[in-house]
Amino acid sequence: MSRLTFRAHLKEATVSSENLSKIYRDYIACLNEQAWPELEQFVHEDLHYNNQPIGLSGYKALLENDYVQIPDLHFNVQLLVADSGTVAARLNFDCSPKGTFLELPINGKKVQFSENVFYEFLDGKIRNVWSVLDKVAIEAQL
Repeated sequence: MSRLTFRAHLKEATVSSENLSKIYRDYIACLNEQAWPELEQFVHEDLHYNNQPIGLSGYKALLENDYVQIPDLHFNVQLLVADSGTVAARLNFDCSPKGTFLELPINGKKVQFSENVFYEFLDGKIRNVWSVLDKVAIEAQL
């Protein structure tokens, strides 16, 4: 079932933990494919990121900039827990940020780090994102 077909089906159904996990994995695939026109299928128009209202357009710009800074960026789901309206995930990264990243002089060096992130869903779309990157792990590799 395609992501768009799945999203249409979801609007008619209650969001179960299984469905929410599927939506989240499809969202991660959207990010990894940089399929920005599909992002609106997963992200609420009034998105808040770390308690700041940035909306869908601001979130898209943030993600696009991540790929400019980190051309080999790939989101790898290590851990995923979902209930009826919340997803908690641990994402792993093995990438080479250009220049300065998180105020650290990476300059193309390959680094590995994790992100612990929580998502709150509204109407089957991500409405709130709370993200913490493991900067200490990056510092230890420099």
